[in-house]
Amino acid sequence: MINNKIYNLGKKLFSINRSITGRGTVKTLKFLKRVVPALKIKKIKSGKRVFDWTIPPEWNVTEAYIKDKFEKKIIDIKENNLHLVGYSSPVNKKINKIDLLNKINTIKKKPNAIPYITSYYKNYWGFCASENQKKNIEKKYRKKDKFTICIKSNFKKEGNLNYGEIFIPGKSKKEILISTYVCHPQMANNELSGPLVSISLAKHFSKKKNKKSIRFIFIPETIGAVAYIEKNFNKLKRNTIGGYVLTCIGDERNYSLLTTKYKNSMSDYAAIEAFKKLKTKYKTYSFNSRGSDERQFNSPGIDLPIASILRTKYGEYSEYHTSLD
Repeated sequence: MINNKIYNLGKKLFSINRSITGRGTVKTLKFLKRVVPALKIKKIKSGKRVFDWTIPPEWNVTEAYIKDKFEKKIIDIKENNLHLVGYSSPVNKKINKIDLLNKINTIKKKPNAIPYITSYYKNYWGFCASENQKKNIEKKYRKKDKFTICIKSNFKKEGNLNYGEIFIPGKSKKEILISTYVCHPQMANNELSGPLVSISLAKHFSKKKNKKSIRFIFIPETIGAVAYIEKNFNKLKRNTIGGYVLTCIGDERNYSLLTTKYKNSMSDYAAIEAFKKLKTKYKTYSFNSRGSDERQFNSPGIDLPIASILRTKYGEYSEYHTSLD
């Protein structure tokens, strides 16, 4: 049975425009905190060096649209957050039809889908639309027509990267780490399934007497994991005995396990044993198929035994990183 409260929370979170930094991520974490008040919202300053990465400026956007010559908005993030390339620079100008079409990203093989595209570390601006939308623009307007581009975004160099953390102490100081990410806008499976399952687990285990301590983190993908590891490395190495990244865990197709680097950790054995006891069919992926935060946790010199549990693996279902998710 679907937990109605968690489902309704998902509906509220769905339309929030999240990114790796910004007000949307903070708003999302505040909603999660209402479910588990023990969640602490933490921050790392923009510009801080974390290993060989740097926390980017905080990015926020209030408006982003394209208007035609009749002052009609033909693409607008108020209709779908995916319409804007993430981390787009601010723009206010008119451009011609050819230049406009070059700035609209689509997926030709999925004519009804808006792609999810970002440009976190490169100065760029752009829009995304379905291939059908783009073809309609190409057909409807003349070559000499002008279009107004408006992107009201800003980069705050003295901003923050925010993340959430819940620690549930057990009888032992040894910890199980559950990691999920809060940085993708308007995608249900790829984004929201992980945080919703994680907050449900945190709520469940906070009422139990647990043998091991459990730590839940809600972080922006990649840069969030890199920053969290850098900040907490000694504690993680000392106490973490296993754990999982939870992502793409909301569809009704496969169950999947993406193992740790050498397939010999407690995380691998525990997941396989659980699948067997539940008589659940699942597919195993080697670490060579990595692509989410298991990369950072298992990277050389870090070597934390964190696997990933999914339904259909990211990149292997047709709706992945699109408005169809």
